[in-house]
Amino acid sequence: MQADSSFWDLLVFSGIDDMGVEAVTAAVGTVDVTARGRAASAACPDCSRSSNRVHDSYQRRLKDLPLAGQSVVIHLTVRRFICGTENCPRRTFAEPFAQLTAPYARFTTRLGHVLERVGLALAGRAGARLTAQLGFRVGRMTLLRKVMALPSPARRACWAWTTLRPAEADLLHRVDLWRNPSGGRRAPDGATPDRWPRG
Repeated sequence: MQADSSFWDLLVFSGIDDMGVEAVTAAVGTVDVTARGRAASAACPDCSRSSNRVHDSYQRRLKDLPLAGQSVVIHLTVRRFICGTENCPRRTFAEPFAQLTAPYARFTTRLGHVLERVGLALAGRAGARLTAQLGFRVGRMTLLRKVMALPSPARRACWAWTTLRPAEADLLHRVDLWRNPSGGRRAPDGATPDRWPRG
């Protein structure tokens, strides 16, 4: 079933960048929103010169906050522009959508904030169960990674982080030490937290 694009344009992207909805397909349990940027040009992140020469485009798939119990997925067309500055080290660059999402992210910024709060309140397994009930199911490690990206004081001030299961607490403790070796023993060379030997 096709829905009215102008309605979804106001509902989903009101105040977010220069976005436009091309199509919306609503099926049982899922709403797929196809969108692209409306800006005619974009500024190079290295030299700040504006360019309107499009090199190519690619698709990004972003999970968004659910609507009326249905999961929302944004299929975003991202254009790559050619930088025309001769001495600029960057030949092409992707148009930015700073208010909608971060580079390489699989979630919109607003959903990311919700996941951070769920992770802070409930941590891993309990948080994952809640997200499934709320309509944007994610895994426990996604929630833990979201919280670990926050500054340490925000994590330590939260009740949930005093009630972690032993395996989760051990992994997060190793991540803290890996990021801040001065707080404890130094991580072995080339080791990542999930491969750091216990003990």
